Amino acid sequence: MKSENGHASSAAAPETDSGIVISSRVRLARNVKDYPFPGWLKKADRLKLLETIQPAVSDLAPMRPAKMAVAMEALGPLEKQLLVEKHLISREHAAKNAGSGLVVNGDETLSVMINEEDHLRLQALQPGFHLQQAWDAADKLDSSLEEKLEFSFSPSLGYLTACPTNVGTGMRASAMLHLPGLVLGEQINQVIKSVNQLGLAVRGLYGEGTEALGNLFQISNQTTLGESEKQILERLTKVVRQLIELESNARQKLIQEKARMLADQVGRSYGILLHAYSISSKEALNLLSLLRLAADLGLLAASLKAKVDALLISTQPAHLQQASQKKLGAEERDAFRADLLREKLKGVAEPAMRKLHLGSG
Repeated sequence: MKSENGHASSAAAPETDSGIVISSRVRLARNVKDYPFPGWLKKADRLKLLETIQPAVSDLAPMRPAKMAVAMEALGPLEKQLLVEKHLISREHAAKNAGSGLVVNGDETLSVMINEEDHLRLQALQPGFHLQQAWDAADKLDSSLEEKLEFSFSPSLGYLTACPTNVGTGMRASAMLHLPGLVLGEQINQVIKSVNQLGLAVRGLYGEGTEALGNLFQISNQTTLGESEKQILERLTKVVRQLIELESNARQKLIQEKARMLADQVGRSYGILLHAYSISSKEALNLLSLLRLAADLGLLAASLKAKVDALLISTQPAHLQQASQKKLGAEERDAFRADLLREKLKGVAEPAMRKLHLGSG
């Protein structure tokens, strides 16, 4: 990969893993030289470019064997929504049809969107706080592809992109954080304001313009020009570490000063999730968030976190439709979701509220 001055760039310092960080992502925007950006391409040229790019991507070593290499018009609405819920494509790409495509590797840690806003959107995903690993994977994929395709690149500006906010490195690095302590402690708005002042963006579960359901927040860089990839990653890593500390402190403050409120929130979540017969997607996410918090605090078994993380995805609308193998209306989805939650959480012991000093809550 070339940096803005054309030299290979280095990565950020290693992170310390934390259960507060759900996942890490690095996305790179690239465009093929001498072709207009996708928004300006005629249909015939979009199809021609897709036919050129998709085989080149599928043939890359990190992508073999590909789990999926497909034109977007070949996918139905349910298949597209499944990919959005897995964070493998954007909502914008789900709306694309002729001339757009997708390649996903076997373990779904790498995905390449073709003819989204840019000709290529390369994305590397990693569970936990592993921005370094996500960067390494994206960098390797980018460098391999650059041997096959010539990208639009300016020695003074860096990579050229359809949206000026991506010019330069073309990189968006992000971490998905679980911040229930800051939300329950009513500190989240001030924290978001501070993060924005540092030049980073805070978004919801599915990116720009979406709600922070389940107390899940995406933190990402906003600047792509004037900073190297290394500088962007280092700055993001530093802020994420600070957020981990703030969230940890907020959780301890809840235990010390609002133990009864915490116990009530966790207890209600446990009761509803294990006994409800109809539950919406939004409510399920918010209640599962509190079970995950309880597991982090030792009120529930730590092993429950992996199950909760899986349920955060499997209870989403498209995943429910896939599991039921039939089309479900909204009320049917809510009922099926509740049945699934009761089944998956059956046998989970009650939260150990004795660990909280409820007399001081």
